[in-house]
Amino acid sequence: MKAIDLAKRVATSETTVLLTGETGTGKEIFAQAIHLASLRANHNFVAINCSAFSKELLENELFGHKAGAFTGAVKDQKGLFEEAHKGTIFLDEIGEMEIELQAKILRVLETGEFLRVGDNKPTKVDVRIIAATNRHLEDEIEHGNFRNDLFYRLSVFAIPLPPLRERPKDIRLLAEHFVNWFAIKSNRRTLKLTEEYLGALERNAWKGNIRELKNVIERSVILADDEILTLDTLPIDLQQDNKDSAMTSTFSMASIEKTHILKILNYTQGNKTETARLLEIGLATLYRKIDHYKIS
Repeated sequence: MKAIDLAKRVATSETTVLLTGETGTGKEIFAQAIHLASLRANHNFVAINCSAFSKELLENELFGHKAGAFTGAVKDQKGLFEEAHKGTIFLDEIGEMEIELQAKILRVLETGEFLRVGDNKPTKVDVRIIAATNRHLEDEIEHGNFRNDLFYRLSVFAIPLPPLRERPKDIRLLAEHFVNWFAIKSNRRTLKLTEEYLGALERNAWKGNIRELKNVIERSVILADDEILTLDTLPIDLQQDNKDSAMTSTFSMASIEKTHILKILNYTQGNKTETARLLEIGLATLYRKIDHYKIS
C-alpha cells in the first residue's frame, strides 16, 4: 500500500504531515504509527478531534489558560500542546477549525510558541504536528474557511488514505486483527472466521470504512455462540447482500445457459445433433459451449 510506504519514509523526519481521506479510513492509526516509528516515540502522542469543540473550548484545550483568564479559571492549566512537548500532537478534522484559531496553529509551526488564554507571555514548545481532514482543504480555502498559508505548512508531506472499498485485500487482515483484539478484550478464546463470513465482508462497500468494519466485527464477537464467526453473526443487511450475491451467481445468464444445455442433453440422451436442433443453434456452436462450460 502506497500510504504505508509514505508513512515509513516520513516517520523518522521532523516534517509536518497531513493525512487526507474519508471518515473512518484509519487516519489516527496512521498518525500513531508515524509517531511510534519516529525519534519522538518515547514521548507523548496526544490526539484531539477539532470538530468536537467550540472555538473557545478548543483554544483552551490546545493551549491552556492562565489563572483568572475567565470565570472558574482558578489556576494555570496546561494545554495539549504542552502535554505533547517533545512528542507529537495529532489534530484530527483540522478542516473544522475556526479560521481565527488557525492563526495560532500557524504561529506554533513558524515559531514554536503560543499564548495561553489570558496570558501575554509566549510559551515555547517542541512538538511535531500531524493533521488530518476528510475535507478538500483547497475548496475550503476558496470559500474563505481555511488559511492558505496554514495549508501549505501542513501539507509539506501529504498522505492520502484510500477508502476501504478500494483496498479489498486489506479487509481479511483487518478482520482477523479486530477479531483477535475483541476476543482478548472480552476474555474469549481465539475465534475463527468462516470463508462465507469473510466473503460477505469482502463484498461489502464499507461506506464507513475501517470504523464500520471494526463495529461489525465487535458485534459478531458478542453474538458468536462458539469459537467460529458465521454469517448469522453479521448485521441483516450484510447477510442479505451475501444471499443476493449467491442468488445472482446461481441465476446468472451463464449459469442459466449451462443448466439449460445440460437438461436438453439429458433429454436427448446425449444426442448433440438433436440437442442443437432443439436449442436452435448450430452444431459447431453447441460444441463450443460444451467445451466452454466443461460439460461432460
